[in-house]
Amino acid sequence: MKALIQRVKRASVAIGGELFSSINAGLLVFVGVEKDDEKENAEKLAQKILNLRIFEDENDKMNFSVLDKHGEILIVSQFTLCGDCKKGTRPSFDKSAPLDKAVDLYEYFVKCVKQSNLTVKTGKFRAMMDVELVNDGPVTFFIEK
Repeated sequence: MKALIQRVKRASVAIGGELFSSINAGLLVFVGVEKDDEKENAEKLAQKILNLRIFEDENDKMNFSVLDKHGEILIVSQFTLCGDCKKGTRPSFDKSAPLDKAVDLYEYFVKCVKQSNLTVKTGKFRAMMDVELVNDGPVTFFIEK
């Protein structure tokens, strides 16, 4: 699994011009599922994201996690994270998980993150979404598990 994580002051997802979900300060997490991924990947990715120390302390050092800060999390499925752009000018999606597997692992990942008891919102799988955010920093990380 792959995740692009952005520390945000706020973020939202709209579908068809209507607000679908939104969060205040915390993390916006874009998630892509590859065909070799299993539940273990989702569990490890969730734990990594929840415990990643990317929020500043009083000395401006990144010492706090989203758990420490009681931040909110918005999780958005993003198939294109699995795109391979190494050859040519059209991305290859050969490594992407088939739809059923992708849905199952995405939902399992969301379930794992929700066990944190933080406020967790999502986008809508396979929907065309307008994602808006105010990046905090900017602070952005790419993680593979």
